[in-house]
Amino acid sequence: MKATKMACLLLFAVLALVYIPGCKKDNNSTGNPATGTTVASDNAMSEYAYDDATVWSDMAMSSPLLKSTNTDTVYMGQCVLATLDLTSLPYTLTIDFGTSNCQCVDNNYRRGKIIVTFNGSYFETGTVINYAFQDYAINDYQVFGTLTVTNMGRNADQHLYWHVVVDGHIIKPNNAGTTYWSSDRYHEWVEGEGTWEPWDDAYLVRGTASGTTPEGVNYTVTTITDLKKKVNCQWIGSGVLNIQAVGWPLMTIDYGDGTCNNAATATVNGVVYNITI
Repeated sequence: MKATKMACLLLFAVLALVYIPGCKKDNNSTGNPATGTTVASDNAMSEYAYDDATVWSDMAMSSPLLKSTNTDTVYMGQCVLATLDLTSLPYTLTIDFGTSNCQCVDNNYRRGKIIVTFNGSYFETGTVINYAFQDYAINDYQVFGTLTVTNMGRNADQHLYWHVVVDGHIIKPNNAGTTYWSSDRYHEWVEGEGTWEPWDDAYLVRGTASGTTPEGVNYTVTTITDLKKKVNCQWIGSGVLNIQAVGWPLMTIDYGDGTCNNAATATVNGVVYNITI
């Protein structure tokens, strides 16, 4: 498997987040999807924070500088130091952003360390990759907990896929409280494996997530139809998920027919709203 393409595996997850709090509804009718935006916002923010960690480790392990010298401050940004220790199992990759906020190549600010351990070749079937966080924050959101990615090999359709499990919590900036989040999902590589070009790749995501907002609202997120994301498009192209918050009506998000755009629909109490992600 080509490392350059493997590095794109989880990158799509960062670009494919559901930022519902920024959506626009088509009218001011009662029952509009804005009632669930706090829950959706917390879910999206949590998903971003943990998926982002996998993107950085994939970038580090794909870097020729890291492989040749075991340190990298150019490929990932001048204020980032990635160090790889292969002296014994489990192998350890440490991504150090420093003790104060560092503006990274994606214009987000990070500090602290992401510590990645893995029990075999990073991109091989069966390898389990564990993530831990040491004084780590992204845009002043402090990230805690564990993240585990298991390379599952190939499924019945001969597609490579990964099992991704999160159990964590995030302290929001400006004394906005703590959000708790866990997820159990699978990422499947369905298009573009046979080429060197990463931009023809596409992935499916399925599974569940749950969380608790700082206000104490518990919620669950369930994929109804696999979410499909193409690397050459920043939005989810198709798929359906449900967001169920305790005390709120069920919200169903439908991403459409595969067209690359930021349009979706939200259905609440049988009423369908056109929204812009």
